[in-house]
Amino acid sequence: MRAPDETAGVAGHSYCANRIYKNSGNLALLELIKSKPTGRALDCGCGAGDNARILSERGWDVDGITISLDEQYKAAKVCKTVLVADLETGLPAAVSGVYDLVVFSHVLEHLRNPSRALNDIHRVLAPDGIVAVALPNVLNWRSRMRFLRGQFEYEEGGIMDNTHLRFYTFASGRRLLEANGFLVSTATVEGIFPLLGKMRLPSKLVALADRFATSNWPGLFGWQLLYVARVVK
Repeated sequence: MRAPDETAGVAGHSYCANRIYKNSGNLALLELIKSKPTGRALDCGCGAGDNARILSERGWDVDGITISLDEQYKAAKVCKTVLVADLETGLPAAVSGVYDLVVFSHVLEHLRNPSRALNDIHRVLAPDGIVAVALPNVLNWRSRMRFLRGQFEYEEGGIMDNTHLRFYTFASGRRLLEANGFLVSTATVEGIFPLLGKMRLPSKLVALADRFATSNWPGLFGWQLLYVARVVK
């Protein structure tokens, strides 16, 4: 079982500027847009460029935004351009042109006002462009168990990361996008059915149980919430 982590970088707030978000990229999110024809992509909160690297390998031309100078240096190796900016104030004016894809992978929960950045995306998104969003699920089964025990403690990473300013559920994540002028075409999660992975069961059976649980009870068994959306026309 993979532990929840920040599967992307963050652009938002000065206290994130000293953190470098580096990982293997958010494959679960990027698989949702794998069939879309490639073009220009904007990775908002690009971290060290892990999602940008995957997109670039698939043929996308990727620009990034981060609040960290260290992340800018690392992400520049796989991005065409990397701007240093705080998404709390919205999309930087220097972002220009039209993008076919905008990615917010574990970024919006770090912003006091995520609507500002989401609304700004409307001016740069192509008419048939899409937004891919990943958020941590605060009502994941593991979090619910902690809450029932009276525990609400911040941590160095994961769902209760101490830089998170907002918390989302499967339903409220969708509402966030819809309230800011987007039509959600895909809403799913990445997660597991607990305990099965520790039993001596065939891996295919475990995977089947995970898919069944997350499909039928996404708000309970998903640890990250995944959405693909388009601008409402």
